[in-house]
Amino acid sequence: MPRTSRHARDVAVVAFAQSDHLRRTDELSEVEMVMPVLHQVLAQTGLKAGEIGFTCSGSSDYLAGRAFSFTMTLDGVGAWPPISESHVEMDGAWALYEAWVKIQTGEADTALVYAYGKSSPGSVRDVLTRQLDPYYLAPLWPDSVALAALQAQALIDAGETDEPALAAIGARSRASAEANPHAQLRGTVPQGDYQVQPLRTGDCPPIGDGAAAVILAAGDTARRLCGRPAWITGIDHRIEAHGLGLRDLTDSPSTRTAGEHAGVFEAPVDTAELHAPFSSQEVVLRKALGLGDGVTVNPSGGALAAHPMMAAGLIRIGEAAARIHRGESDRAVAHATSGPCLQQNLVAVLEGDRA
Repeated sequence: MPRTSRHARDVAVVAFAQSDHLRRTDELSEVEMVMPVLHQVLAQTGLKAGEIGFTCSGSSDYLAGRAFSFTMTLDGVGAWPPISESHVEMDGAWALYEAWVKIQTGEADTALVYAYGKSSPGSVRDVLTRQLDPYYLAPLWPDSVALAALQAQALIDAGETDEPALAAIGARSRASAEANPHAQLRGTVPQGDYQVQPLRTGDCPPIGDGAAAVILAAGDTARRLCGRPAWITGIDHRIEAHGLGLRDLTDSPSTRTAGEHAGVFEAPVDTAELHAPFSSQEVVLRKALGLGDGVTVNPSGGALAAHPMMAAGLIRIGEAAARIHRGESDRAVAHATSGPCLQQNLVAVLEGDRA
């Protein structure tokens, strides 16, 4: 049994699959990109689509450039006979949260969660400006890299990091990705030129396409489907003020609060999968979650090695769970973010059964 579950039902991640993350997938539709991942994750448990109690997806119609685009990917799931289904216009980590709540209510014992994003067709830096305040910030068109550079410079000015330290984070992440066959960038990658000072190419996430899926299950069902389930002993998400001028960009109170409510600080963690699209954001997240040098951070390579929009946060949860499945971790924290400069943050604690 999991040691510290505080919820009505014990829920675990029992399977995780992801696509190979590529710079472009012009030859694939979103359905064709998602279907192999869905088949892989179901095959890991032996379940059929019709045996899943609840299905929830995360994606962005705005990124796709057409309304209700997510309904097409249901063709990859198989919506007949009728299924219990929902969708969040968010990263798939928030779809996982909805599915977790659904299982907590007792309305389902299993759930399929999937997410996907194709960033390659357009200019992501321009598209993400539409997340900003429509009266004061959006008309100025500050893109996501420029805003992250403001955050990085604030950290440097506060003495919390410097450019060589940021470069080391990028180098470590991509070195870790050597062992990840799905990563878009692996191994030695030049730090490159400034994108927006002080951020260089190596401090920024690659633009690419990809998909991911997990299966959740409760109690004895989880134990039947997985040799070592990754129990979600705590999960919470919080949001910062929308206005960047109202926030201290060198800190992330929402991450810290979510971590407190998820139980991060109740016992040591050995692994952290942090959704830090920019190297400077890892500095902020490490501080907010109190992660010391003994914690293995982003062994998968993290978002600096592969960053499919709307799926990267779900991948952090899946990667943390996979390490528990393989016996490489006993207690892990997974983090997902949405919005500029770590505006909204989700934190989950996953634990494996102890011998």
